[in-house]
Amino acid sequence: MTVDVDTFESNRAHLLRVGYRITGSRSDAEDAVQEAWLRFAAQDPATIDEPRAWLTTVVGRLCLDRLRSAAARRERYVGPWLPEPLVTTPADDDPLAEVVRDEGVRMAAMVVLERLTPPQRVALVLHEALDLPFARIAEVLDCSEATARQHASRARRIVADADVPPPASSAEQLAVLQAFADALARADTDGIVALLHPDVVLLADSDGRVSAARRPIVGPADVARLFLGLLRKYGDGLLADWEPILVNGEPGVRTPAVGTAPASVAVLSVTDGRIRAMYQVVNPDKL
Repeated sequence: MTVDVDTFESNRAHLLRVGYRITGSRSDAEDAVQEAWLRFAAQDPATIDEPRAWLTTVVGRLCLDRLRSAAARRERYVGPWLPEPLVTTPADDDPLAEVVRDEGVRMAAMVVLERLTPPQRVALVLHEALDLPFARIAEVLDCSEATARQHASRARRIVADADVPPPASSAEQLAVLQAFADALARADTDGIVALLHPDVVLLADSDGRVSAARRPIVGPADVARLFLGLLRKYGDGLLADWEPILVNGEPGVRTPAVGTAPASVAVLSVTDGRIRAMYQVVNPDKL
């Protein structure tokens, strides 16, 4: 007997979502899903009662291993670390487009998951987001059911304390993004500051590969100063080549390399009509 390929394909987007939310890496998620397929194809279908749960468990285990092996690499990472951006367009209809419809993969939500230990992250994602029972999560983590519950409970407290703002509507985000670009084009310091939340933070992920801030930039004045400095350094061409895109399901922009300015993908988190956070990925390996 052979496994049902359609069964696997019907779960591909779900498995990619699991892998990405656990690892923050599209490539790691895709590798884990491919490995899960190979294991699934080698199984006797009669031994698998619930294919979706079986596949989710396998992907969870594979991604836990990847997350643990990545911990040491991230300790050596230069500057802030951000998840690999998932760039799509409204017309996309592939599994990745399904993945980004999940609010849990918003950049703001994914960044908070970085505060969790690997077991906490796996337990939270598998239970809260995917409703996997703790008995199954314990199998993934190779621990008791009580310990799996404890990991999830601690993860929930950490996420709750992070106070991730709810997503703004796409129309509001686009309007704020356009107003921000207009203020930048005029080098209007007051206009830029007015669009920034008092607690605004900018995170630029470069791993030291290209020129970028190597620490979080906090506060409207400092964020405005940084952007105006970039315009003076790289010129107005930086704004002329902005391309509107969807980043992890939310409006963002992509800019090509212009002169010595690196290519980048950026997305905003908007609260009450003002920018609460900016996430910019310039590490070439993530683009």
